[in-house]
Amino acid sequence: MPENRVIIIAGPTASGKSALAIDVAKAIDGVVVNCDSMQVYKGMPIISACPTVKERAEIPHVLFEIYEPSVNGNVVDWLSQAVAEIKKIWQAGKIPVVAGGTGLYIDNLINGTTPIPETSEKVRQVVANLLREKGNTFVYRQLAQVDEPSAEKLSPNDTTRVRRAYEVWLDTGIKLSDWHKKPMVKKLPEAKFFIIKICPFAEELDARCYRRFDQMMETGALEEVQKLAALNLSENLPAMRALGVPELMRYLKGDCTLKQAVDDAKLHTRQYAKRQRTWFKNKLKADIELEHCYSGDFSQISDKILFFAQDK
Repeated sequence: MPENRVIIIAGPTASGKSALAIDVAKAIDGVVVNCDSMQVYKGMPIISACPTVKERAEIPHVLFEIYEPSVNGNVVDWLSQAVAEIKKIWQAGKIPVVAGGTGLYIDNLINGTTPIPETSEKVRQVVANLLREKGNTFVYRQLAQVDEPSAEKLSPNDTTRVRRAYEVWLDTGIKLSDWHKKPMVKKLPEAKFFIIKICPFAEELDARCYRRFDQMMETGALEEVQKLAALNLSENLPAMRALGVPELMRYLKGDCTLKQAVDDAKLHTRQYAKRQRTWFKNKLKADIELEHCYSGDFSQISDKILFFAQDK
């Protein structure tokens, strides 16, 4: 087996990445590596569209459901674990098949990342407490005082990035904007990437988003969100902002009807998928680009993938 090969399958939500990743992994004796920032959380496999238990039994999957919903996962944590898993997969003589829709994670894996150290748990907890007690606007204002360039690029409502920027400054004493001026560092410089991206037409993707959310509701999405609600977690946590969670939370609190919650969730899912599609279309160069959602016809791309996997 050729060394240091990595296949990446990227695309917007509901485009069929998970199914394609499984078919690819079966064809090349691979292992599916999660690259979705929501599928890392436990207790929400339906609402985050994780591969099913049956699918994960068919082929090895890693980095799915590894965090409790109370954890603030981020690209630094994911990249560190992904690199470790990819090296294990190589050592086992297999090929990693990295699949997901989080463009930041994919970009950092392929092109490298700024050398920002992982922030300490103590600092993360300090910022989490500030968010819970005083809100995101307060933390944003604190950030603006110490790192104005970063604050100017962020929306005060972008909790994840505001939190991250403020954590970095508290932990290192260096502005995130200054860290970004440092040379990029590739965590896997030896890797040879083969990239497949799925960029379906908008009408097809919209229909898939709507249909999949209906299927989620039929298979227990509301019950998942009820269990999340019982944990009394901060709404600023990444898991609590997964597509569908805030909308169904509003219904559970009595702030809207179930139909309104579902309609809003579908709308926000469609909007998010559109942004993903635009990012992948413009930012990610691919060896194979599919113009339709993956429907199970692996034959149209199998030859190129097998050649990459077997080429000496």
